Amino acid sequence: MTPSRPVNLNLLTIKLPVAAIASILHRLSGVALFLFIPYALWLLYHSLHSEIDFVFLTLTLQKPLFKLLTWLWLTALGYHLLAGTRHILADFHLGTSKQGGARSAVFVIISAVILSLFIGYWVC
Repeated sequence: MTPSRPVNLNLLTIKLPVAAIASILHRLSGVALFLFIPYALWLLYHSLHSEIDFVFLTLTLQKPLFKLLTWLWLTALGYHLLAGTRHILADFHLGTSKQGGARSAVFVIISAVILSLFIGYWVC
């Protein structure tokens, strides 16, 4: 008797459609945003607590590590918003065909890369 279960479960060898990649990246950006909550609260606290804390925050955000963290956070937020808009449009049955889903996924990924470059320019 031949087993009908798959032999190769290496996810890196499976060719996923671009819509699946966009959906996975949307989930990963959501996880990243959840993990960035302490950083966002830390920024909010120091920006609102006192004038001295605000000056401390502005000097701290000039350091490369904090620029990188801010860029990562805003990039994850931007991608999550773009992909979330794509999913909301799909809820209204816009772009739900196979070809439309692939086109909207490519549009979201390309837009996110462009947005990420703009965010990087703005942060640095």
